[in-house]
Amino acid sequence: MNKPSLRKQLYTVGVFARSNTRRFFRDRLALFFTIVFPLIFLFVFGSLNNGSGNVSFNVAVINQSNSQFATDFVKQSKDSKILKVNNDVTTLAQAKDKMSRSELDAAIILPKDFGTVKPGTTYPSGQAEVMYTENNQSSASALTSVLTTEFKAINDKLVTNVMPFTVKGTQLNEKSLTPFDYTFAGLLGFSLIGMGIFGPVNVFPELKKMGILRRLSTTPLRVWQYFLSTVIGQAAIGIVSFAALFIVAILVFKLHVVGNWLELGLFLLFGMVTILGIGLALGGWAKNERQAAPLSNIIVFPMLFLSGTFFPRYLMPDWLQNISAFLPLTPIIDGIRLIATEGKNFIDILPQIGLTGAWLVVIYIIAFRVFRWE
Repeated sequence: MNKPSLRKQLYTVGVFARSNTRRFFRDRLALFFTIVFPLIFLFVFGSLNNGSGNVSFNVAVINQSNSQFATDFVKQSKDSKILKVNNDVTTLAQAKDKMSRSELDAAIILPKDFGTVKPGTTYPSGQAEVMYTENNQSSASALTSVLTTEFKAINDKLVTNVMPFTVKGTQLNEKSLTPFDYTFAGLLGFSLIGMGIFGPVNVFPELKKMGILRRLSTTPLRVWQYFLSTVIGQAAIGIVSFAALFIVAILVFKLHVVGNWLELGLFLLFGMVTILGIGLALGGWAKNERQAAPLSNIIVFPMLFLSGTFFPRYLMPDWLQNISAFLPLTPIIDGIRLIATEGKNFIDILPQIGLTGAWLVVIYIIAFRVFRWE
């Protein structure tokens, strides 16, 4: 028998890719968990991050004054229930960096002469400055009103008909990203898990149970052709799913992507192929659903909770951060977040690309070795 040409082999791949894609879109349950379910999470986390019911402000207090009044003001601010002062921020540069990442609502600047007694007066005075970014105008306006009220109470005790202490707002000529912009990368990671792992893990054992894969094993179809057709089909499905997520995120939650869209899309596709390899390995090895389900949960749940999907990894202890950095999903989410929120390019995220590429090679070697037709 003549060996089929590469063109015929790729034609077979295309046939199976189209077949897999059609089968997916006829499966309402698969459609729900791949497209609708991630959208539900998007609305939940988007609503949480865009809520307006906060009654406190995350601020930094930059004290440039040596006066006793300024020292007392900083101390009282830290004890305030309305102000949540970040004690790690001690310079204006640090405050601006935190505000650009939406980790702070504003920065309260106390200039050098704040709280000092001016010549010709017998009482301290000064003007505090509330510095904020364009995206935090509403929070800064509310904070300015709060400080104005507090200063008025102080002024009334010091002197009448004069306002020794005042506050002004200063808007930086830059936009900050919202908390949702950072959360969105994790939501994409969650969608990757659902599509790349649970898809093949649910489908392959069912095909084995029905004897479809066993019949395919008697044909000239090779494992690499079947894998490639599955990857192409899932990639097409993933594009639809991610497009839906991006459209809703942009229109409803005003998602702001700083980096290059093409690089973001290519890296997302790269991550999708990598995670899909885990699903191919698990689904290809498992004889039935009873084997596939517990093993997939053992692999999936650590990645969901330790890779920065639902909350930032910097909140974890250092030792746990060091361990979770090597999970397959971690460099993918980190790379997406760096491109989308910090405008990094492929050169900047080479460590994430390298680690993801290493996982891709290891995962697919395992997938080919453990795959069985029945």
